[in-house]
Amino acid sequence: MTEIFGIPIQAFLGQLLLGLVNGSFYAMLSLGLAVIFGLLGIVNFAHGALYMIGAYVAWVSLEKFGLNYWAALVLAPLVVGALGVVIERTLLKHLYKLDPLYGLLLTFGLALIAEGLFREQFGVSGQQYPVPELLQGATNLGFMVLPNYRAWVVAASLVICLGTWFLIEKTPLGATLRAGTENPALVQAFGINVPVMVMFTYAGGAALAALAGVLAAPVIQITPLMGSNLIIVVFAVVVIGGMGSILGAILTGLGLGVIEGLTKVFYPEASNIVVFVIMAIVLMIRPAGLFGQER
Repeated sequence: MTEIFGIPIQAFLGQLLLGLVNGSFYAMLSLGLAVIFGLLGIVNFAHGALYMIGAYVAWVSLEKFGLNYWAALVLAPLVVGALGVVIERTLLKHLYKLDPLYGLLLTFGLALIAEGLFREQFGVSGQQYPVPELLQGATNLGFMVLPNYRAWVVAASLVICLGTWFLIEKTPLGATLRAGTENPALVQAFGINVPVMVMFTYAGGAALAALAGVLAAPVIQITPLMGSNLIIVVFAVVVIGGMGSILGAILTGLGLGVIEGLTKVFYPEASNIVVFVIMAIVLMIRPAGLFGQER
């Protein structure tokens, strides 16, 4: 069998892999958005900027300090997570009891500021980040050649996403987080510092965005616009999965990445809008999203 629906099998599987890689980034970014909205009620439009900053931390740490990719996987989430702490403590903490629109406008402004600062510092031309030596090359599977780094991205994304879901949904810490956002006074009465817990929740969401930025750095050009180019699609993914649904963000991100990749094979003209078409259909049938809960 050399063709699938008239498409050469190598081209079909290649686009399927590309869709899985894109879906991995969609899943990680939408996961961070879902965590922040689901637990804090903030529509975090700065998420794309945090993703971009994570990629730049990896690039700068290599160019200026000689730190390799594996060090950047640790450093970037820590740096961006610390930035998340500053944002939450100085700005977002004042918005939790207000309409989510205020949070959206504030974080949108922060995203524009970050993008402008990085354009001033690094320009608009893209920076290249090398694939780490350990993950260079490809593996011949017989029916296709699988680039090692792209396989790593998919595997790492699945582990991170499922690990985050398990932490929030299946552990005592996750139960405390959810309780602290639903009834902070009660949780505070048990001696738990709810403001600090909320602060670290936002920092964790920011760190997830930075981690996605480091994973993306070797497969795309690093530019100040990389976050704004992706965030609209990621928001559509979150809406389709259900705002605040962590499992919905993961499954929808991966699924829509695959659908988008296959659309490039069968009807390339629609590949840029297929996610938004699906979003419109889902909202008409189920306004809360596929995995969201009606309120």
